[in-house]
Amino acid sequence: MGSDADTEAVLYSAQGPRATITIDRAERRNALSLEVWRGISRRLAEAEADEAVRVVVLTGAGDKAFCAGGDLGGMTGGGVLAQHQERAELGDLFLQMRKSRLPIVARVNGHALAGGFGLMLACDHVIAVEGAGMGTPEINLGLWPFMITAVIQRDVPRKYALELMLTGKRITAREALERGIVNRVVAASELDGAVDRFVETIASKSPLITALGKRSFYEVEGVPVDQALPYLAGLLTIALQSEDTVEGVTAFLQKREPHWKGR
Repeated sequence: MGSDADTEAVLYSAQGPRATITIDRAERRNALSLEVWRGISRRLAEAEADEAVRVVVLTGAGDKAFCAGGDLGGMTGGGVLAQHQERAELGDLFLQMRKSRLPIVARVNGHALAGGFGLMLACDHVIAVEGAGMGTPEINLGLWPFMITAVIQRDVPRKYALELMLTGKRITAREALERGIVNRVVAASELDGAVDRFVETIASKSPLITALGKRSFYEVEGVPVDQALPYLAGLLTIALQSEDTVEGVTAFLQKREPHWKGR
């Protein structure tokens, strides 16, 4: 269940087609906690319920860290079963992010480590600031990045992923860009502009087709081709019957900007 503490740890604002979700724990390097991942979940649900919102930007407060991993100081409370159930909610958040109709952009304003690295990878697009460190240092503490393995395996080349997890080494945003882990790396002074431009681009597309496209992308992940193709064919049929596809084709032929209706 959510609480006021959840939403205090995570800020939310919506302006036009953009909703911004901010982990507001700069003094703790925006560390993950039960309140944080519950807060992100509630804020994402709030964005999804707002028909005007077309893109979500996820970021951290301040300029030091996007999210520096789990709050180690909060690992000792409660019983084993209670802690297990709480960690399962982080998995639920990752699933919610993948299933959301809204593209989610990680505005990586600083380090993205451990669970924060996984949170970044759970987003659909990543724009990182130059100098941000990334990686999975859990092995150095006698831990393993179990919960985020599922997203790491899907977003990081296989051998390189295991190298990161086995060594615990930290890589730069530039190294992550070279490996295809992030989409873009910019100077701190250019971060907001880069995010704004990407949001503007996505918001200019059909919200219906964007949602169908995102869903199809993740649904066929790892699915055998002979099963994926019939599913994708079904979605294409749905899209071709939509008003937005008709409008998009008509606008193209008439050499004008389309007017999306989201249906």
